[in-house]
Amino acid sequence: MFFDDRLATVLRQRATGEASLRTQYRQLLDLLGRERVHPAGGDESLLAAAWLRLDALGGAIPAATRARMIREPGWRFRNPDLALHLADQEADVAAAALARADLADEDWAALIPHLPVRARGFLRLRRDLPVDAEAVLARLGIHDRGLPAPAQAPTQADAEEEPAAPAPVRLRAVPAGLHAASPTDDRPADPPRNRDDTGRTEISALVERIAQFRRARGETEAEFEHSPRLPLGELPERSGRAIAAFGFAADTTGRIGWAAGEVAPMVIGTRLFAGTDADDTIARAFQRRQPITRGRIELEGAPTIAGSWILDAEPRFSAEGHFTGYFGRLRRLPDPGAVVAGSPEAREADRIRQLLHELRTPVTAVQGYAEVIQQQLFGPAPHEYRALAAAIAADAARILAGFEELDRLARLETGSITIEPGECDLAALLRATAGQLAPVLAPQDAGFEIALAPDMGLIVGIDREDAEALVWRLLASLAAATAPGERIALAADPLIGQSGALVRVRCTLPARLAAEENLFAGSPHGTGRSAGSGAISPGLFGTGFALRLARAEARAAGGDLRREGDALLLTLPLLGGNSELRGAVGA
Repeated sequence: MFFDDRLATVLRQRATGEASLRTQYRQLLDLLGRERVHPAGGDESLLAAAWLRLDALGGAIPAATRARMIREPGWRFRNPDLALHLADQEADVAAAALARADLADEDWAALIPHLPVRARGFLRLRRDLPVDAEAVLARLGIHDRGLPAPAQAPTQADAEEEPAAPAPVRLRAVPAGLHAASPTDDRPADPPRNRDDTGRTEISALVERIAQFRRARGETEAEFEHSPRLPLGELPERSGRAIAAFGFAADTTGRIGWAAGEVAPMVIGTRLFAGTDADDTIARAFQRRQPITRGRIELEGAPTIAGSWILDAEPRFSAEGHFTGYFGRLRRLPDPGAVVAGSPEAREADRIRQLLHELRTPVTAVQGYAEVIQQQLFGPAPHEYRALAAAIAADAARILAGFEELDRLARLETGSITIEPGECDLAALLRATAGQLAPVLAPQDAGFEIALAPDMGLIVGIDREDAEALVWRLLASLAAATAPGERIALAADPLIGQSGALVRVRCTLPARLAAEENLFAGSPHGTGRSAGSGAISPGLFGTGFALRLARAEARAAGGDLRREGDALLLTLPLLGGNSELRGAVGA
């Protein structure tokens, strides 16, 4: 899901009956109860409308009903704004909301001073508050109160004995606003109690902090990257996130002795200026103790630092004038094929994504209303209307699929997304896809002639789902343009290129596509046959767009898709362990 339109969808619904009012109220609680609410498209007015609708629904639903909905088992919320909003309502609603809030330590500490005085007392009903939150409550004077037991008339036997001190009776969560009426409140405030008085031991506090850590550990990728883990197999492998730049300091031999941040363990001890991977400009500047500007250097080691870098450094000298080393900064060499943020290509792609978002919203609404009519969710509908609604829903789904392809192409060509790595047998995938297309092409005596050995396997290093989408776009585009009696020759063979082991898939072009000057542009012949007739269609925008998207996917995976005469050549990177590579190397 690229854009979250659920809040706008809920606000578009008209709630009239009692059941629909409760349903919409619960939907808003779920959406606004997320940790942080980001309205679609950054429209803050949408978020403001949601809070106003929540208040309007609260006025139409009794407080007891709202409190019961909030107290439903298994439901909690993590948005401190919702906790503050509900805490200012009726006592039942405020108590239920503060009992169900599941906030982070820092959110509790920031929220408590802004709560109404009455609502602060409700927090004493909870025994799982963080230690910092309890400290804030103590500073604000919110404590449990012990009142003496009611006095009884002394008996004759009691009069002869020394009276005992009255036993305290513990009351739970008395709101601070009620203490002013108690005659015991003119005594000094109770001092902050230790953990033994509150019933919380060091062990319980430690357990609570561990639970809070587990909740917060998976919230952001950066926190996961820095969190330690044991090799027990219960967590996914860390991503090979590349470092863009880092500062360093080197000694007189050119060896790094200090580096900034998480890079330090990977580069400390590396020789920058005396190795063979440094260019002549860096070596001469180092020998002459001169500043280094935009020098080129190659680093080896962990995947996060390996590669080409640009070096800027200044020499350091002691007070006596002795050379002590260099300090500087290393920046990753930019990819010449990558689209720079802020460039015309990136801005154009961003405008396309925004336009698609604006178009996707009404199409989604049309699809939803059509499905409501087709499924008769709001009551019976004539069969003719249901048939029309089903056709509209199908067309809307096809349009949304086309929007997703446009968005994917824009993201791939600007480098916003990449093809996921993985393992996939390309030879088996080519056979399976051609087999799916064969029944459609057989009636016109057309099809694929596959020149692949039955036991041939070509393991490519991309995710299977991405590989299936790429192969389908390629073969479906060719099949949609075939004429009766045409046969498409398909062959694949491994080869060793400058960038490593590759597999090359060669597909002959049908005559209709071979006559096109540019296969990767829209053309009158690129729309394929009608999808509604059950024949093959390369996509909503035709063959040219489908091939262009396939080319972008191949390039993002480390390969390419290009035309060579009357054939299309698809290249993809191979993984090690392919038996076919040994034959390619030997050849």
